[in-house]
Amino acid sequence: MERFLDIACVAARTAGAVLLGYLGKLADFDEKTPGNLVTEADRAAEAVILATLKRHYPDHGILAEESGLAGIEDSPFLWAVDPLDGTTNFAHRYPVFCVSIGLLIDGTPVVGVVYDPVSGELFSAARGLGAFCNHRPIGVSTTERLDRSLLATGFAYDRRETPDNNYAEFCQFTHLTQGVRRGGSAALDLAYVAAGRFDGFWERGLSPWDMVAGIVLVREAGGTVSAYDGSPLDLRSGRVLATNGALHAAMVEQLGRVQPLTTAFPV
Repeated sequence: MERFLDIACVAARTAGAVLLGYLGKLADFDEKTPGNLVTEADRAAEAVILATLKRHYPDHGILAEESGLAGIEDSPFLWAVDPLDGTTNFAHRYPVFCVSIGLLIDGTPVVGVVYDPVSGELFSAARGLGAFCNHRPIGVSTTERLDRSLLATGFAYDRRETPDNNYAEFCQFTHLTQGVRRGGSAALDLAYVAAGRFDGFWERGLSPWDMVAGIVLVREAGGTVSAYDGSPLDLRSGRVLATNGALHAAMVEQLGRVQPLTTAFPV
């Protein structure tokens, strides 16, 4: 586990340096789907991560946001890579983005690295080894009441086309808590839950590369990660609930009460 973690940290730092080299210098960007941006920075950062992982672990599989599935497809080892989580922020020079690298063994998240190249914070964790920020141990918060909590969430790219758009959930938790933040990087949100900066996080429409690293961080920091209803997490669902543990039952209860907004918004 330590070796896996070390290689992931090296890859994340290298990719982060690539991103900083492009920050504020993008000539253009593309849309994979409406609102889902990809830039030359995404591709360049992903290339250095994949090169690092393939050099050290040529028999592992890799699932990367921009290039898809590569490597040995039936390997029990699968790296989940998001070279730039928060591309829209990056494209607008809003400094909230990160590199996210996670490792699954037989489908279970076991290693997670989230690197914020702007702040220089490297969040790292591996199963049984604890969670760290720049090599210092981190842990989830001790907040026990929703009315004293600070939560985080996000909105999927298809939010304009579906009533299952997280708007109602956002309103519900905003009413019940001290606040809900929407930073635009799910991996960073999960890292902040692990570090005790947020007390909980929920989101839909995510991909494995958005979640795997953060899941390991939260669990190793003492938190709880599940499906919205508290059942074991299924990465294929795109939905995740991560909390400090003390708030988990309350957030599960509230998510179960929310009805999607059905009112159409003018465009």
